[in-house]
Amino acid sequence: MSIFALQSLVGGFLDEDLEHFNKKFDDWCIQFESYDDAMDIMQTLENQESIDIVEITPLSYPKYFFTNLQGTIYATRQIEDKIICIVEPVMGSNFRIAICDLKTSNVRLTKTHYRSIPSAEGAFANFSE
Repeated sequence: MSIFALQSLVGGFLDEDLEHFNKKFDDWCIQFESYDDAMDIMQTLENQESIDIVEITPLSYPKYFFTNLQGTIYATRQIEDKIICIVEPVMGSNFRIAICDLKTSNVRLTKTHYRSIPSAEGAFANFSE
C-alpha cells in the first residue's frame, strides 16, 4: 500500500492546482497510484529538475493513511499489520505510543504517558501487544 507524490527539492508537496507546494502532505496534495502516472504529470511541469517523485507509505507518512492520528510523529515501525508510532499528541504534552491498524485504519493510543523521547523510545523498541 503506497502512493506517489511530487515533492519540491526544497520541501513541500505539489498541490492539486499544480502550482503551489504545501509544507505537509494533506488531502489537497496531488497523489498518484503509480510512479508512471506521477512521471506523466511531472513531465508537463516547468522546473522539472527541482521536483522529485516520492513514494509515501504508512511507515513514511502515517498521518496520511491514518486521519485520526493527531500530533507530531517522532518514530514509526511496523509489527505485522500494525504501524506503531511515538506521538506527541499536542505540543508540550507527554509522548504516547499510537497503534495504527493497516486493515481497519483505526488508531489507538496506549494509556501510558512518557515524559521524554528516550523513555518513549525504550517502550517503543520493546513494544508488543
